[in-house]
Amino acid sequence: MKPLQQVEAKIMDWDQATEQVQAWQAEGQKIVFTNGCFDLLHYGHLHYLAEARGLGDKLVLGLNSAASVARLKGPNRPINDEMTRTWQMAALGFVDLVVVFSEDTPLLLIEAIQPDVLVKGGDYAPESIVGAEVVLQKGGQVLTLPFIEGYSTTRIESKIRDNG
Repeated sequence: MKPLQQVEAKIMDWDQATEQVQAWQAEGQKIVFTNGCFDLLHYGHLHYLAEARGLGDKLVLGLNSAASVARLKGPNRPINDEMTRTWQMAALGFVDLVVVFSEDTPLLLIEAIQPDVLVKGGDYAPESIVGAEVVLQKGGQVLTLPFIEGYSTTRIESKIRDNG
């Protein structure tokens, strides 16, 4: 498969993603799930996602749709369109599957996918992570990873605005 096809093959709808995760789990693979807007890709994102992938055999990334990002972050977001963000995430070697969700939280997606590990950044308490009860009920893990100080989309956005 050519590189462009490899990236495209990682982008799935909910049904495809659910089926793929079930196939991986049937093979005994540990599925890690995380989610976010990933609007302006930066070192903090890359570090976080690489660490998340290290927690299991496959990393599934739930990506907020453009409409969801706008509702959560405001009318000037997302900065990068949905296709760009989706392809950026799928192009990363440590991301195995990307699935877009339009709700404000990934709860329904987590219920559909049933990951073994749910991970978020360090600004969340494990018990407050959306979908934690779903993963814990099936005997999975809910974990947080520390942020890399000084890296955030908001900081980049401010820097562009201040220097523009």
